[in-house]
Amino acid sequence: MVVKIRLRTGPRVRHKRRKNQHLALALAALITPATVMASVLALWRLAADLKFTSAFPITDGLFSHWQTWLVATFVLQGGAILLNRYGKTEIVFRNTVEAPEQKLVDTGR
Repeated sequence: MVVKIRLRTGPRVRHKRRKNQHLALALAALITPATVMASVLALWRLAADLKFTSAFPITDGLFSHWQTWLVATFVLQGGAILLNRYGKTEIVFRNTVEAPEQKLVDTGR
């Protein structure tokens, strides 16, 4: 014996693109000050190596090198740029073929 169950079709599942745009923009806004701080620390460490400023507070380990802070600056800024691109809405261009021609500037001549 074969039993067939027939179900009605329900509403279609819609995939909403870019669900977390607001979170991406908020995180990008928080990453930017961290990028500035990393670049300040890189410049401070470089100036301390050249004896222009006082001693750098981190003397040992990975974070005692200015190259590490510079790489951290580039990585953080790259992440902020990517998050800003993800968070911005797409530009919608209107169809100008059907619209009448518009003058942008009236020179009065």
